[in-house]
Order: sequence, then C-alpha cells, then structure tokens
Amino acid sequence: MFSKTTSVFQPRRTAVLKACSSSSRRQIVRMVNLEHVQLARSELKKLMQSTRCNPILIRLGWHDSGTYSAAVQEPWPKPGGATGSIRFKPEIDHTCNTGLINALNLVAPVKEKCPELSYADLFQLASVVAIEEAGGPYIPLRLGRVDAATPEDCTPDGRLPAAAAPFGDGAKTPAQHLRNVFYRMGLNDKDIVALSGAHTLGRARPERSGMGKPFTKYTKDGPGAPGGSSWTVDWLRFDNSYFRDIKEPKDEDLLVMPTDAALFEDEGFRPYAEKYAEDQDAFFADYVESHLKLSELGVKWDGEPVTLQPETVFAEAK
Repeated sequence: MFSKTTSVFQPRRTAVLKACSSSSRRQIVRMVNLEHVQLARSELKKLMQSTRCNPILIRLGWHDSGTYSAAVQEPWPKPGGATGSIRFKPEIDHTCNTGLINALNLVAPVKEKCPELSYADLFQLASVVAIEEAGGPYIPLRLGRVDAATPEDCTPDGRLPAAAAPFGDGAKTPAQHLRNVFYRMGLNDKDIVALSGAHTLGRARPERSGMGKPFTKYTKDGPGAPGGSSWTVDWLRFDNSYFRDIKEPKDEDLLVMPTDAALFEDEGFRPYAEKYAEDQDAFFADYVESHLKLSELGVKWDGEPVTLQPETVFAEAK
C-alpha cells in the first residue's frame, strides 16, 4: 500500500474553519470536526469487529505517544509524544515498532474518510476505541492534536521499553528499566503498573519482539493471523486477568516477561499490582487516568481540545 519514500503517510492539509491575521503572520485556528470524530469512531469499531485488530491499534497509539522525553529542551515536536510522527520513516522502522506498518495500513482508509482528523488524534482515538470495544472502560480522550509535519520530526530509536535484558539504558533490573523509561515521560509507579495491565490484550510474536512462542493452544487458531504468545487466555478481552495470571503463573502457554514479573517482585510496584489483581474496578479507574496522561504526552493542541463523549451523548444529539 505504501511507496518506498521517507513518508509512510503523506500529510493532508486540514480544512481551515477559522482564520485571523496579524501584521507579522497569519494565525490559523481550527476546531475539531465532531462529525469526522464520530465517523472515525464508527469506522474503527467496524474495523475491529471484522479483523479483531484491537491489540495492534492500542500498540500504535502507545508507541506514538511513548516516545516523549521531558528532558528534551528543543521546541515541539522534538521531545516526541503523541504527534503522529510514527507514520513517517525512519520511526515506523524502529526495532520496537516492528509490525506496526500493519496498523498504519489498517487505519489508512479511516483517515481517507476523515481527513480533518489529525493522524495524532486518529492513532489515540483508535487506541481508546479498541479498549472500550474489548470490554474495557470508556476513556474521555481529548482531541485536537497537531501533527508532526515531516520525517525530520521523528524521535530517535530506543525510547520505548524493552521486555528483557540487556536493556539499552543500562538498567540492571527490569524494574529500574521501567522506571527509567516511564519517569522520562513524567509518569510514576502507579502509571507503570496500570498501563502494563493493557497486556491483558494481545500477543507477543517472537519474529517481532524475540519474546514468546511461535504459537500456543490459545493462539494457534487466531482469531486474526494465528500464532504468538498471549499473556491471558481470553486475549481479546480487556479485564484484570493479566494481573491475576502473572501473580501466580500456572500455565506454560501464558507469557510472563521479566518486566511483567517485576510488577509483583518490586516493592514499589507490588501494592498496585496486588490491588488490580483483586479489584477490576480499581484497575479500570487508574488505567483511564494513566492512559489519558500517556495520550497527551508532548501534545500541541490546535486551539481548545475537545473531549470525546460517550456514544450515548452523540446518539442523543442527533
């Protein structure tokens, strides 16, 4: 679907809804097109129902936003974050993004139908819709992100977390590596544990991450492309089973990576992991809070952001 150029997606000019001029420059002020938001949401739901692609779309949103570094003092978008830069080469070709070209292919038709929705918003919207469609909580995502414009805006490789040693940041333990990565983003221990709970969805594939088995009894028949190792038995349902399964591993066909095990081994992480294993409502509440923080890392807003409303609100407004 994509040509061999430096840009995986060609940036599309967004329609101007309001403009004003000054003596020194012309300032463009845009508003979020709610019709495009709702259309994108509907198209994403249909896509997930037909392909069961929820996990990879969550990963797409995460890997776009998780590149943020609060230590970078250069102007936006150089610190990284939810800027849509993952659509460009070389970022989409980073080792940690192996396989995510498939996610870009999946959402490309949605972008074509909703051109006024930025790529950065689309990737984050796909992530929250994927969680809700899998039985997870509604996430009141804010919309109105500005897109990174060129491949020069891509972040360097190596900012996302690894699953096992050796860690690129030199960390001696999985817990220290997680803290190095997430503290760099401005997140905390609760965020690390809550966000890790999204591994209740999806699989690790050895040909992409070097982790897991080629297939297990839970993945050998799909749905979707067969294979890989899941963290949970019902790996297309968003719940708190990830924490229960990694707390007391009993099934050799379920994946537990060193960074997973660290959630119960580390004294700072353990209280949150224990709470989420016992209380799904508490996990959902903290997950929503942490996901929203992740989704706004490094964001430049195009005017005032608009909060995604529950679908019932959209329905009542018609």
